[in-house]
Amino acid sequence: MTKPGKNGLTYSDAGVDIDAGNLLVEKIKPAVRSTRRPGADGEIGGFGGLFDLKAAGFKDPVLVAANDGVGTKLKIAIDANFHSTVGIDLVAMCVNDLVVQGAEPLFFLDYFATGKLDPDQGAEIVSGIAAGCREAGCALIGGETAEMPGMYQGGDYDLAGFAVGAAERGALLPAGDIAEGDVIIGLTSSGVHSNGYSLVRKIVGLSGLAWDAPAPFADGKTLGEALLTPTRIYVKPILRAIRETGSIKALAHITGGGFPENIPRVLPRHLAAEIDLSAIAVPPVFSWLAKTGGVEPKEMLRTFNCGVGMIVVVPADAERAVTAALEAGGEKVISLGRMIARGEDAPGVVYKGTLGL
Repeated sequence: MTKPGKNGLTYSDAGVDIDAGNLLVEKIKPAVRSTRRPGADGEIGGFGGLFDLKAAGFKDPVLVAANDGVGTKLKIAIDANFHSTVGIDLVAMCVNDLVVQGAEPLFFLDYFATGKLDPDQGAEIVSGIAAGCREAGCALIGGETAEMPGMYQGGDYDLAGFAVGAAERGALLPAGDIAEGDVIIGLTSSGVHSNGYSLVRKIVGLSGLAWDAPAPFADGKTLGEALLTPTRIYVKPILRAIRETGSIKALAHITGGGFPENIPRVLPRHLAAEIDLSAIAVPPVFSWLAKTGGVEPKEMLRTFNCGVGMIVVVPADAERAVTAALEAGGEKVISLGRMIARGEDAPGVVYKGTLGL
């Protein structure tokens, strides 16, 4: 137990280092500045972040907000001592949820909590957040760093993110005219993204592999590095396709719950998505997880994205134009299926073919 000095206890004696917090703020200022965009030009350090919707070019906007975290993927980052990419995941999980509603992400705020603040580690994490913001075209306008000794053990930390976007009134998705025969397009994922990592970590435990062991499914990478591949950010290609074609009716971000939980969220009750599983080129990481963990295909589909991170619904006659716009934005596009009539007690997703695990 720390004994009081002649002038009594300090906050530092309790485990909170204000100087370390101030140092972190100075370290991250260049990264934060790199995310500036029209509407957001201020410095961090104030009591609140500002954003000017008029300067961003909006006339009659509706605001859309989303928040999320990175989940137990953080535990791999901590155990593997690799912190530069989880900030990208944090941004991706929020901004991908905005763009599926037709909204352009405008600004982002983060919450970083740890037991003992390491300014270099914190700066590495925030640099990843800034990289994600640049990729999504949104400004990092503020955040909170909380040093809480006794709440987090060892090197543990947690992240939460908050994003706000906007769309002009009347332009929000899903559209109200989704119809039987509309086509379903899939955008490939970068890997596991940020869902299902409690199961991933359990499977890694069964494998007996260390985080610094060569990844069995990714040449030239360690297991930890490969599993920390950041979540793909789909914002700019999707916004481009929305604006160039005007033909996207609905989008679904494939996160926890996979196809069966996420796709029906954007569909009318009388329609179901018919998905051809054989059209998906399943990335090797999912095959390794399924084989090593003995995970059944049905469980894989309701836990992981299995290679498809985003679903796009378009009219059949617009499939070619939307595909071209998405590919021009750097996306790999899969023709996945179509909308079909749904019976009263039928599932919202129906599968054809077999998942190539």
